[in-house]
Amino acid sequence: MTRCAIPARLASLLLLSLTGTLTAAQVPTAPPARIAAAAPVSALPAADAFFTDPALGETRALIVIRDGQRLYERYGTGIGPGTRLISWSMAKSITATLIGELVGDGKLELDVPAPVPEWRQDARGKTTLRQLLHMASGVKHVEAGPQPEIADTNRALFADTSADIYKAAVAEPAEVPPGTRFQYNTLTTHILARIVADVVAPGADPATRRAKTRQFIAERLAGPAGMPSLLCEFDPAGNLYGGSLCHATARDWAAFGQMYLDGGVVAGVQVVRPDWVRFVREPSPANPGYGGQFWLNRRPADGKDRALFWRRGPADAFAAIGHLGQYVIVVPSKRLVVVRLGKTQDDALQPVRDALARLVASVP
Repeated sequence: MTRCAIPARLASLLLLSLTGTLTAAQVPTAPPARIAAAAPVSALPAADAFFTDPALGETRALIVIRDGQRLYERYGTGIGPGTRLISWSMAKSITATLIGELVGDGKLELDVPAPVPEWRQDARGKTTLRQLLHMASGVKHVEAGPQPEIADTNRALFADTSADIYKAAVAEPAEVPPGTRFQYNTLTTHILARIVADVVAPGADPATRRAKTRQFIAERLAGPAGMPSLLCEFDPAGNLYGGSLCHATARDWAAFGQMYLDGGVVAGVQVVRPDWVRFVREPSPANPGYGGQFWLNRRPADGKDRALFWRRGPADAFAAIGHLGQYVIVVPSKRLVVVRLGKTQDDALQPVRDALARLVASVP
């Protein structure tokens, strides 16, 4: 098969994705997140290891928060508190949060067919919003593999189907009945992101869709959650890259985790409904290791170690996780939030997961 060319208009986006940072010239320094600073922990060797152990790859930022107090904060060379860092698939948890807002508003329902007009005339039309959130749509999809140029997600982000990522997502055909199989599918989350846009900007042109979605993110999440640096990308058709491409400072990613740790409350205000916080943490029927666009520290359906550290970590831990080792880990039983952002190849992440398990265990 001929290798797909990357469109020139996406070259800068690809470069950003490879580096994972936005430069100071591109991004103003963000105000500090709403998390209190504490006296630094004098000895957290399990945290220091992320910057000294070459087996863990490149760690660009590490923050540890216990009970709302920042215990540890350290950055790699050239990175600081004002540097926005890429989410990769942590964006899925952002999108799920936006869906939760609309469910709470009564504008969406979990257990009726998802509002995807392109699917109404075939078997996919029975797919519920809950099944989309659980990665159980049943469509045929190639997320990644030995030929990355033909993976559906890479094509939709960077290559021949990238002009309209929603169009690429809804074109995936049915393969098994919805709800019967867990299959990780970034394009599923891009459908969820378009559902958000269609509610907040029905029938809008691309520019209006983009503007209204940005406004919704700012008013319902970034502002009230104390994440002023949050910046999410859009495709040329005005679709939010809700499965892959958001950026925020490490402190603001920590604020996102702290919000979920505190049951959706920030500074005394209920930002995310408590029932939604419970929903995203509930094991999905097809994969106990996955909830509502968050990974859970439970034994996954395939019994493999691909997300957290279910063999030895707290069972109540859950996380937003992204490509190349992006983590926002929430551990309610320890009142703990851990943020690790960096660049470690996906096939070399087991040492990172092991190190995260040691770090969580080391914090009293």
